[in-house]
Amino acid sequence: MNQEFIEDEEYPIQRNIFRLLEFIGEDPNREGLKDTPARIVRAWQNELFIGYKQDPKDLLTVFDKDGCDQIVLLKDIEIFSMCEHHLLPFFGVAHVAYIPSKKVIGISKLARLVDIYARRAQIQERIGEQVTTALMEHLQPLGAACVIKAVHMCMRMRGCGKQRSTMVTSSMKGVFFTEANARQELMSLLQ
Repeated sequence: MNQEFIEDEEYPIQRNIFRLLEFIGEDPNREGLKDTPARIVRAWQNELFIGYKQDPKDLLTVFDKDGCDQIVLLKDIEIFSMCEHHLLPFFGVAHVAYIPSKKVIGISKLARLVDIYARRAQIQERIGEQVTTALMEHLQPLGAACVIKAVHMCMRMRGCGKQRSTMVTSSMKGVFFTEANARQELMSLLQ
C-alpha cells in the first residue's frame, strides 16, 4: 500500500494504528481514515482509558455522617469499559452502596469512582472489587457493595456469539459480606 504516514513525534503510537488499519485490509490514506490514528489516540488518552490518570484518593473527600446510619445506595450508574482480553467494549449499569461509620461522601463521587476503574482495560469482576476496596479504604464504612450488570461485546461480536447474554457480578465487603440481613436489605433495594 501507499504509505503516506506522517510521524507524530508526540504520539508515535499512531504509526501502530496505521499498521493495524493496513493489517485488516484498509487503506489508511483514504479520506475517511487519514485522521483515524490521531482520533484513536485522543479517544484512548482522554476518554476510554482516562482512569489510569485518576486516583480515588483525590476524589473521595469525606464529610461527617451527621446521624446517617442507613444504606446509602446509588443505582443505575451507567458503565462503559473495555475488555482487557479483546479490547472490545462492555457496558451496563453499576449499583454502589455503603453504610457509613463516621463519614459520608457526595453521591456523585460514587459514580465517579466507578468511572475511574471502568475507564481502563478491565474485567467486570475487578471493577466491582476495586470500587468496594477503595470505599473501605478511604471511607471506612461498616460495609461497601458494588453490583454490576453488563453486556460484553466480546461475547456478542465474536466467540460464542450469545446475543442475549448479560453478566452480573457483585463485590461485598464488611457487613454486606458478613451479615445476611444487611445483604438481604441491599438486594431488596436493588429490585
